[in-house]
Amino acid sequence: MDEKWLKKLIRNCFLQYGHDTESLFLHDFEWKQLCEKILLEKTNHEDMDMYEIVHDVIYEYITK
Repeated sequence: MDEKWLKKLIRNCFLQYGHDTESLFLHDFEWKQLCEKILLEKTNHEDMDMYEIVHDVIYEYITK
């Protein structure tokens, strides 16, 4: 999967949850963790849409 596309999905999801680009500061390891978690969820739930998985993972990240 294209990492740039996945990062764009993640960034857009954060924006939908009310975070602006200036408050959205993630370190490289945080980007990597989010991408890995999303890809793992997609592997475990192949029938789910990628957008749905991204929203679930980002919601969990924001509310933890």
